[in-house]
Amino acid sequence: MKHYHLHNRPNRELTKKSDIDRILEKGKFAVISMCRENEPYIVTLSYGYDAENDTLYFHCAKNGLKLDFLNSNKNVCATVIEDKGYVMDECGHEYESVVFWGDMQIVKDLHEKKHGMSILLLHLEEKDSVIKEKQLKSDDYYSKMEILKLRVRQIHGKAGR
Repeated sequence: MKHYHLHNRPNRELTKKSDIDRILEKGKFAVISMCRENEPYIVTLSYGYDAENDTLYFHCAKNGLKLDFLNSNKNVCATVIEDKGYVMDECGHEYESVVFWGDMQIVKDLHEKKHGMSILLLHLEEKDSVIKEKQLKSDDYYSKMEILKLRVRQIHGKAGR
């Protein structure tokens, strides 16, 4: 995919994997865009980032609009933004962001569901006791939710001010 948004400002592009990983590791929410037939849908979800496998994990209810869209079309585009704030009197804004494309799968394997939930909890939660409590839940706990897995195919980072 072309770098349309960076064409006029190549100095803003973040190219190091470490910079992109840092944004994804610090972020808590990803905005996911989906499409089925010619109908767009966008949703904001908390996530867990598995940097080793360039994968994000999400959880959701067993049914709903996002699953209807994903069952129709697994290709998604998403963004994570680190908003550093508006710069007064300079008409500027400091931020870093990534835009990425990938394939969003509904995880079926129980072992992988547990792995995804572990990644998500380790990314979002600070207390070890809460993480352990959730990880020790019965297998029935996992049957009441869906774990989604987004493998990043392509990613672009950008920083601005």
